Amino acid sequence: MMRLPRLPFISGRKVDVPPPAVLALLYLALIILGAMLLKLPFSTALPLGWSDAFFTATSAITVTGLTVADTGTVFSPFGQAVILLLIQLGGLGLMTFAALVLSMLGLPIGIAHTIYLREDLNQTSVPDLLRLVKVILRVVLLCELAGAVLLAFVFVPEFGWLPGLWHAVFHAVSAFNNAGFALFPDSLSRWATDPLVNLTVPALFIVGGIGFSVLSDLYRKRQWRAFSLHTKLMLSGTAALILWSVTVFVALEWNNPLTLGAFHGIIDKLTVGWFQAVTTRTAGFNTTDIAAVHDSTALMFMLLMVIGGGSTSTAGGIKVTTFIVLLLAVVAFFKRRSTLRAFGRSLGVEEVLKVLALAMLSLMALMTGLFIIMLSHDGHFLDLAFEVTSAFGTVGLSRGATSELDDLGRAVIMVLMFIGRIGPLTLGFFLATRVPPRIRYPAGRIYLG
Repeated sequence: MMRLPRLPFISGRKVDVPPPAVLALLYLALIILGAMLLKLPFSTALPLGWSDAFFTATSAITVTGLTVADTGTVFSPFGQAVILLLIQLGGLGLMTFAALVLSMLGLPIGIAHTIYLREDLNQTSVPDLLRLVKVILRVVLLCELAGAVLLAFVFVPEFGWLPGLWHAVFHAVSAFNNAGFALFPDSLSRWATDPLVNLTVPALFIVGGIGFSVLSDLYRKRQWRAFSLHTKLMLSGTAALILWSVTVFVALEWNNPLTLGAFHGIIDKLTVGWFQAVTTRTAGFNTTDIAAVHDSTALMFMLLMVIGGGSTSTAGGIKVTTFIVLLLAVVAFFKRRSTLRAFGRSLGVEEVLKVLALAMLSLMALMTGLFIIMLSHDGHFLDLAFEVTSAFGTVGLSRGATSELDDLGRAVIMVLMFIGRIGPLTLGFFLATRVPPRIRYPAGRIYLG
């Protein structure tokens, strides 16, 4: 059995610390460092308080995108570069980013680093882990470079060469990492009907949010029959969620004069509907006013934000496969099956228990956060519930409540963003820890439903 890495002596004793806990502490340290960098005089063009700096750093490292200070006007180019670096670190994961740097320098990856990296990427095999890191390197470089080149055709003619290229790079990295940070107060609304923006940005955050393990499978096998069960569930689930979200959003908002109804022509409406529906689950960009959507649409958005993207991806949420396993468990119950079935494979009780634990803890985090915020912000339930869900799902969409939060509300949102990014990782470690029972109890019966 592999022993866990040890921290240095504490009060004369060595302390075993689980790798996910170490990773969580590293993320926390990076948030503190990021806030300090953002508070430097040359990081901002306008005054910035410590609360704003910590909130921005937390939002960036958790790739959420919720903001209390406009990124394009408050921060200088150096400050924007700090935010972009935090986004890249948070989206790929600290250990993954470090492995990429070591790989590019031709240096070996140590055993201790491999343990943390394995937890960060949810892998069990070291050869699979190293293969996945190489795939990540290729995908990241290719996608972000291609995205920046394509977006340059939009931004350079409008802003000039140097500012245009910076806008292209910033939004390409932000999109691929599902961060939702934009350098404009209205996000990407001014390009709501631009075909290049509406194809490039969604392509980036869909690829980034589908999961590196899926991309590795696609790269190596390239045949549906050879794909793993996880890849099949992710691809089919993602396609179904995209189709469902676009169809429902367009149907609900087609005649809303404040959203899709403000656009003329079927193509323009479908373009805006496509972008806003697919970005809701992961990225957090917007090309229409989120505060103006119908309450039914906002509720659908909240469900999509909770579901999120794929495991080992740059996206948040409980993950698509978790949602699918929940649905399969419901089907198995009504069909009186003891196992879950999908694509000729079966899932046992252990997977169901993990999913139920993750779903329950996520629900508890959401309800607790909403309850605490409502103590000092009573009267705006939907807006606050939307904000809480967006923070936990690390999405970044807002109905305008973020800037109105007091210190307690900001603290709650920051904790939820941190839990949304780190929580599933830590939970997965503790769920995977087996403790054999010493005592067996007789079976009992309870009545349910």
